[in-house]
Amino acid sequence: MIKFLPIFLALGYALLMWRFSVWRTSKMLDAQSTPLTDPAILRLTDKMAQALDVPQIKVNVFEIEAVNGLAVADGRIFLTRGFLNRKARGEVSAEEMASVIAHELGHVALGHTRRRIIDFTGQNAVFVMLSALLNRFLPVVGVWIASLISSALMARLSRRDEFEADAYASALLTKAGIGTAPQKSLFRKLDALTKSAGAGIPAWLLSHPKTADRIAAIEAAEARWTLARGD
Repeated sequence: MIKFLPIFLALGYALLMWRFSVWRTSKMLDAQSTPLTDPAILRLTDKMAQALDVPQIKVNVFEIEAVNGLAVADGRIFLTRGFLNRKARGEVSAEEMASVIAHELGHVALGHTRRRIIDFTGQNAVFVMLSALLNRFLPVVGVWIASLISSALMARLSRRDEFEADAYASALLTKAGIGTAPQKSLFRKLDALTKSAGAGIPAWLLSHPKTADRIAAIEAAEARWTLARGD
């Protein structure tokens, strides 16, 4: 039992850090966010709400310059001010912004925000176990290898979630009459948009699937839907 103590401690520490991170993020978003008021985007969220048979889809604006959309553990959806600024300059359309909202709704509906706690604690457990094992044979270097392996595992889980959220968004956008064209066109713009923010490609995008793979997955789903309808 004692030999498993480091693993239990790692899991407990990871859980504690996750809960602290969620609490800190929630407080920051409360302090730095306002309700979305863009009429063009709100018309599209109304269409998606009708497709989902819910009264309203609430979206908030996180007042930072980064280009991002996010869903937090309590189910709230956010667009950043930087993203909206790019719409104001004509770099993205209201429909493309709606595809971001649909994607984040997918994370909420599919339980990804809750599942992240399991993934996060699992990553830490893998890191602790591999570090203990590899350090016996490769002192110092073993920790670095363990970190690479656990990070790769987390990235793979993140990419799985992104593909699932993309599929949810495609289905919702199609049902709402918006279509998947804005979703695919935004993917083609993301690298340039995030680089124009002045900080290079952010970590959240590096852990996402490749743009070509995401578009291919959407088009494959569309082909299946067309076949199922007999078009």
